[in-house]
Amino acid sequence: QVQLVESGGGLVQAGGSLRLSCVVSGRTFSSYVMAWFRQAPGKEREFVATISWNDRNTNYADSVKGRFTISRDNTKNTVYLQMNSLKPEDTAVYYCAAPSRPYYYPKNYDYWGQGTQVTVSS
Repeated sequence: QVQLVESGGGLVQAGGSLRLSCVVSGRTFSSYVMAWFRQAPGKEREFVATISWNDRNTNYADSVKGRFTISRDNTKNTVYLQMNSLKPEDTAVYYCAAPSRPYYYPKNYDYWGQGTQVTVSS
């Protein structure tokens, strides 16, 4: 059974930083694309970033480009999201996600964590 568990959220002032972690269990982590999404109150869930299985390719939403960095440690089955220069509009529940198919960028993700709250005060 594939499980994703996020941690690292919290309350931070605008301009501050947080690092989110997502530990994956139940399968070979290094074969799969990983992604971060977020959902703000009253809004739809939106894409934040993806990283390839071999850590060679990353993609970001325009709203976070230059401020957020996605990375992974395949020896620890963990994907990270380093968030710098945080803004109040970054306030959301952040989710990590994974596909069921290896070596593949999906249109939809099959596995999701429970989410971690990030709140940025002005």
